[in-house]
Amino acid sequence: MSTSPESIDDLNLHAAEVHRPTIAERTEQSLQYNFPTHLKGSMKGKHYFIRTYGCQMNEADSEMMAGMLGEMGYAPAEEVEQADFILFNTCAVRENAESKVWGEIGRLKPLKVRNPEMIVALSGCMAQEEPVRQLVAKTYPHVDIVLGTHNIHQLPELIQTARDAQETVFEVWERAGDAIVENIPRVRADGVKAWVNIQYGCNKFCTYCIVPYTRGRERSRTLDEVVKEVEGLAAEGYKEITLLGQNVNDYGLDLRNCDFADLLTAVNNVPGIERVRFITSNPWNFSDRIIEAIASGDKICKHIHLPVQSGSNEMLRRMNRGYTREFYLELVEKIKRRIPDITLTTDLIVGFPGETEEMFQDTLDLVRTVQYDSAYTFIYSPRKGTPAMKYTDQVSDEVKKERLSRLMQVSEQFTLKAMQCYTGTIQTVLVEGESKTKSEVLQARTDSNKVVHFSGPKSSIGKLAQVKILQAGTWTLKAELCPTEVLS
Repeated sequence: MSTSPESIDDLNLHAAEVHRPTIAERTEQSLQYNFPTHLKGSMKGKHYFIRTYGCQMNEADSEMMAGMLGEMGYAPAEEVEQADFILFNTCAVRENAESKVWGEIGRLKPLKVRNPEMIVALSGCMAQEEPVRQLVAKTYPHVDIVLGTHNIHQLPELIQTARDAQETVFEVWERAGDAIVENIPRVRADGVKAWVNIQYGCNKFCTYCIVPYTRGRERSRTLDEVVKEVEGLAAEGYKEITLLGQNVNDYGLDLRNCDFADLLTAVNNVPGIERVRFITSNPWNFSDRIIEAIASGDKICKHIHLPVQSGSNEMLRRMNRGYTREFYLELVEKIKRRIPDITLTTDLIVGFPGETEEMFQDTLDLVRTVQYDSAYTFIYSPRKGTPAMKYTDQVSDEVKKERLSRLMQVSEQFTLKAMQCYTGTIQTVLVEGESKTKSEVLQARTDSNKVVHFSGPKSSIGKLAQVKILQAGTWTLKAELCPTEVLS
């Protein structure tokens, strides 16, 4: 893994050292994936199990690895005990996620004894960390493959290598390079909604975040490749797509002559797609052109996830977020003026090193000012290899937990208030499938990303429908199907 810069100035110099190829150059750099023909169907009759941790990027990676496993002949297993190949696609953003992975891997030892032919693999952001690889070699020798984030397309060959090897196969690229591998087969987890990667990596270098080191520099796919994938999904009957990247509004900055607003407009014009979402945005470079594209796009959902992390300027500076509280609030006001019905959600961190009670109060005040529809709240988790790990003024766990509780109380008041505004209204929803808890209840979602439960025919799944909201909870809306029933 890359050595972390020592200071915020070093971080920003590091981020600036980015080559910006033209669209033509990036097109030439793109590699079309060709599945190794000698491995096609080679694992017929065997089963795989994938456990995914962390962000939507990891979920998308797992879909691609499932696609390659399917080409090899593997079928999905319902339970880990039934699997011949077990993959942990991991997250390194927070310590508790890593702890869960080690616990799961440790519990596989008896299964490995009973089935020596079983292959265990570790992929994702944890695999990019050198200390993790050292720990696997020393403590978890029953892990057969360690695979990085930049070379998941090598999975079939690594499985073949691992079957013949007597020790763990480590294949982790330290750098992604400029090439993007296109057309990797996928087994999508959903038949209605689909992730569409538009970029990889991150140039932001927030002082608490390991992602720039595990995912590499920002690399954008060409607009043509993204649109072609979306057109293919529309032809397959998908109704909603989510454009995916670590910083989607940075899309195209490494290409020149193309930006995220251009991409939003192009995807909005693809016939057959009903809804377009995107995640995640950074307040950096959230341009007027992007706001206008969202406002004018008839298919672009009026929901923006806009992480702020803190309401304190000192915390934002120490986090290297690159904006001030005042800049963020001005951006929020600009968005609300142009898109009055916008839904805003955010991420917030409590207990970052050096956070005082006064600074925490700044965060509470910002939440009260913006009144987010919902906020994902986190306790700061020190990560090795990040500058914030070296800060000496760490906040105690007791203070972190107490502040998190207070932040959630304030945030959830506004979440419930926003949900209650829907009571009695008619909403157009996309029916996603059965509820996770009751098969006789359908789950749908509004344009504003609110989860709706109602009773209706299974034939509505994958279609738009109109419902009347009867009751609002903090996290879900209860509804009934309108007489107009299914729209499309």
